[in-house]
Amino acid sequence: MSNSRDRPAAGEGEAQDREARLNTLKGIILVNVATLTWATNITLGRSLRDDIGPLTLAAGRFALAAPVFAALLWHRSVESHRFVEEHRPGRDRWLLLGMALAGVVAFAPTLYLALRYTTAVNATLINGFGPLITGLLAGLLIGEPMSRRQVVGAVVALAGIAVLISGGSTAFLRQAAVNAGDLIVVGAVTLWAIYSVLGRRLMHRRSALSATALSSFMGLPFLALAAVCEASVLPPSISPRLLLALLYIGVVPTVGGFLAWNAGVRRLGASGAMVFYNTLPLYGALLGYFVLGEPVGPAHLAGGVLVVGGALWASRGGRN
Repeated sequence: MSNSRDRPAAGEGEAQDREARLNTLKGIILVNVATLTWATNITLGRSLRDDIGPLTLAAGRFALAAPVFAALLWHRSVESHRFVEEHRPGRDRWLLLGMALAGVVAFAPTLYLALRYTTAVNATLINGFGPLITGLLAGLLIGEPMSRRQVVGAVVALAGIAVLISGGSTAFLRQAAVNAGDLIVVGAVTLWAIYSVLGRRLMHRRSALSATALSSFMGLPFLALAAVCEASVLPPSISPRLLLALLYIGVVPTVGGFLAWNAGVRRLGASGAMVFYNTLPLYGALLGYFVLGEPVGPAHLAGGVLVVGGALWASRGGRN
């Protein structure tokens, strides 16, 4: 009799395990979608550095994204009958404001500014420190420490980035020098880590769409004001190329990437999701090969294996 009573419990446990694995897989896919779209954003941001200022570019992308966020948020709230909860900041207003200031107002212009003064190689290497910074901040701010598996995965992925961008040569290390652009990238990565940690805490009780949309709405006025000031001294060079690039950046990396990232953070946690931030330089190398015709050699392949392998290793076993 006791065995028959235990069978449903065992079956229920297996079902829960399958659901947990599926949820983790969804999180992995979502954050990889985000990093892929952001790789295209960095490529475009670098190519547009002489056409538009960093503040104006950031304001333009969120101005284009805002109506898309509004339409998606309206549809979701009507469908779920949660208009008030989804559309109003309520008690989450300070967390949303923090996300707006860190991830919308500060991060995007800081990244675009850095791309004006540093190489893509240096920026990519520095971005590899993102998971470790996020893990540290998650432990300090919301009590979500990195597991040993996540620490090992982050270090392995960081080693992969070093191989990827150095071409496997130690000459890169001897020649590398820190400049103002490199320091700005460090600031950008730290800002994104703060955004991810705040988003993790907020999305315990609010959808990823609501958190992303409302933080974007709250940050846009600050960006618009800053862009007006910047445009008076650094006017953009309006062209069909610039307008098409702005349209793409405003919809795909901003709407699609932000939603995918926050939904992934909700499933994997801030530090777990940030491990996959290291796939961004890998996707950048692939885009360079397929879109720009840049060579991909053994060092790129070896570095890519370490990046993806480290991220997958970190994702197994969950969080502490």
